[in-house]
Amino acid sequence: QVQLVESGGGLVQAGGSLRLSCSASGSIFSNNVMGWYRQAPGKQRELVAGITSGGVTNYADSVKGRFTISRDNAKNTVYLQMDSLKFEDTAVYYCNILIYGIIPQNYWGQGTQVTVSS
Repeated sequence: QVQLVESGGGLVQAGGSLRLSCSASGSIFSNNVMGWYRQAPGKQRELVAGITSGGVTNYADSVKGRFTISRDNAKNTVYLQMDSLKFEDTAVYYCNILIYGIIPQNYWGQGTQVTVSS
């Protein structure tokens, strides 16, 4: 079992910044992908950014140039630095880890609210 604990959400004005953190604990194999998803009211959950254990990143077009994902493999922690926040970034942000193995395992955090006021 793997547990994900997120922190760093909150209320911020448009144009401001927030940094989300997610720490993973439990049985984590080194070959994995950690990422952040978000879900706004009435919308489907969508990928925001992901990062492999080797440091390869990908971003949703809507956040490219504004958000930066990083990770500390020694701490099994992933970060999401969010700059130039927009009202439309308002959502619940979920941490995710996909662990590759004989049977891939997928885990979610409990979610953290990010609210951007216009």
